[in-house]
Amino acid sequence: MTLRLSGLEPLNITPEFGFAVIGERTNITGSPKFSKLILAGDFDGAVAVARQQAQGGANMLDVNMDEGMIDSEAAMTRFLNLIGSEPEIARIPIVIDSSKWSVIEAGLKCVQGKAVVNSISLKNGEEEFIRHARLIRRYGAAAIVMAFDEQGQADNFQRKVDVCSRAYDVLTKRADFPANDIIFDPNILTVATGLEEHRNYAVDFLEATRWIRKNLPGARVSGGVSNISFSFRGNNTVREAMHAAFLFHAIRAGLDMGIVNAGQLAVYEEIEPELRERVEDVLLNRRDDATERLVDFAESVKAKGKTPVADAAWRKDPVEERLKHALVKGIVDYIDTDTEEARQKCKRPLDVIEGPLMAGMSVVGDLFGSGKMFLPQVVKSARVMKKAVAYLLPFMEAEKSEGAKPQARIVMATVKGDVHDIGKNIVAVVLQCNNYDVVDLGVMVPAAKILETAREKKADAIGLSGLITPSLDEMIHVAQEMDREGFRVPLLIGGATTSRAHTAVKIAPHYGASTVHVLDASRAVGVVNSLLNEELKSAFDKKTREEYERLRQQHAAKARDKKLLTLAEAGLASIGAVTSRRNRNSSASARVYLNLKTWFLSSIGRRFSMRGNCAAVIRVFSTTRRLAKKRANSSMMRKQFLVVSSRRTCWSHAGSMLFGRQIQWEMISIFTATKRVLKSLPRFIFCGSKCKNLPDNLTIAWRIMLPQFQIRDPQPRRGIAEIGGKAAKGSGE
Repeated sequence: MTLRLSGLEPLNITPEFGFAVIGERTNITGSPKFSKLILAGDFDGAVAVARQQAQGGANMLDVNMDEGMIDSEAAMTRFLNLIGSEPEIARIPIVIDSSKWSVIEAGLKCVQGKAVVNSISLKNGEEEFIRHARLIRRYGAAAIVMAFDEQGQADNFQRKVDVCSRAYDVLTKRADFPANDIIFDPNILTVATGLEEHRNYAVDFLEATRWIRKNLPGARVSGGVSNISFSFRGNNTVREAMHAAFLFHAIRAGLDMGIVNAGQLAVYEEIEPELRERVEDVLLNRRDDATERLVDFAESVKAKGKTPVADAAWRKDPVEERLKHALVKGIVDYIDTDTEEARQKCKRPLDVIEGPLMAGMSVVGDLFGSGKMFLPQVVKSARVMKKAVAYLLPFMEAEKSEGAKPQARIVMATVKGDVHDIGKNIVAVVLQCNNYDVVDLGVMVPAAKILETAREKKADAIGLSGLITPSLDEMIHVAQEMDREGFRVPLLIGGATTSRAHTAVKIAPHYGASTVHVLDASRAVGVVNSLLNEELKSAFDKKTREEYERLRQQHAAKARDKKLLTLAEAGLASIGAVTSRRNRNSSASARVYLNLKTWFLSSIGRRFSMRGNCAAVIRVFSTTRRLAKKRANSSMMRKQFLVVSSRRTCWSHAGSMLFGRQIQWEMISIFTATKRVLKSLPRFIFCGSKCKNLPDNLTIAWRIMLPQFQIRDPQPRRGIAEIGGKAAKGSGE
């Protein structure tokens, strides 16, 4: 069975096709560069990223706009319309990627051909699953089905098989969804985290892929490949090797397609043999010490060119520095001795934790945040911390009889609507290693249960986690409920889609007590300690509120700075600037003059789109607008006209399409729509691209409607279309 997709060109995925590459760099949650461009409103730069993926060999393009600080639906619509006008990008199918159905549907209304929806799942039950599947079929798209259900994420082989089998039966038997339009994503999860339960994640995915291809006829398998190597964020050498090795084994197991960076795929055979062996030990779970061996190799890759330091030299440092070194390097050999020495220097055992040990964990957080440490190393550091705390516990227990406070209790949960919990689980391990009592409520937890448990357990803080964009709305709801019910404990916000800005602007205003964004697991201990320590919490809370207020003011200022004009107002302003008495040879006037022509080309596309005909033509109009901006160099400003190659000009492209479809009067309407604009200009010469089958009545219509124009044939060799004019005082051609 063939999976038939298309952009401007068809893409038929058959068993003989091989592995299909889905370009990942146009994902706002996965690409920092793309995220910065979209948040800054630089859509031209974002289109360039998409072009790079297409040129790099991507067979499809994954587009994700899930960001809490933007209008995701509007951003998805605008970006898809822009790339639709780029033939080099629009030729490949689009994968519309979002955790919000409204964003997916907005994207489906923009794309041409047959797209792919990423994704739907059973996490909210079968009825919603079936409704979404039927709508996807109505829009003429294929669907990626994630291995989630009401219980959460499928994280082992048997769960993956059970969820995918159930979803397949529901789609084919109840939703009448074609089997060859089903693409399963059995969850590529991060390995080498340092946690025992994560060791077999890659093997489980490979086995589930084999099972799906064998037992679910017609279905394909996909996955987000970069997830596998997240533990080594910051070390591209190791990450690329892991991606290449994983793809090598996954494709052999039956993986049909994957979301990868099309321009940075390493070749399996070219991976350094020692690195390849250690990577495969991790991926295939062949050794108990596989993670430690790969971390050591990653460290050696980073340390190339650095002068080695004697291993025992750090033992001569003060005890505070020795504890810090032990935490950063994950060394447990001397931790009891050093912890006892530090206890002797402090008044209370707790001062050791809040002093040198917390200082060491802060360094770990800084290093991980800058990409200089990897996730398994953070977990290893947390275990060193756990051993140090365990040594101090008897001394702290002895103090309890004298009135010392017990350790803090934190209630944590993945909010309702979200089934991701790996990050939350790592945070819980790190906090528990630091002697905090963590009550983990799991995934898909409603607000009422979170607050009820917090009240019952007398929690000192509440932590909310979420990976997908709808989780952000649920976090706002939880904050509102906490405020309504009179809670005053700190609220911690974490997860892949969360950010300081979103927490400051959207969540913190709804809750009167401290609300803090926690960047990652390595920062959790420092934040919790600062919030719950009697000596630190007032200053920390004040600093956080001031910082969040500044972020809110910056966000409000951006909104105020956007002064929008109507299309008519923009056109009149441009025309007025062009016809002013100022010298057109000045660079400022030349830019205004060029902007007029780009505006007028854009207005044609806007007018024509309102008529609801020839969507592909509209995209070509948009192309000319951006092309004009790119070609606005000084020499063109001096010549004061716009040159666009006939391959991309709106006139020739519109003409060829409309003539082929015999919609002559729609072509005439293009000129009618801009007649008033053209009359306002001092003088123009239009050189149209000549079409062999140009009807006489259309040529006559041009001359009748635009008598002030001189109509010339272009140069036969290049087919150049020129739209331009001379200054009012200058001589015309």
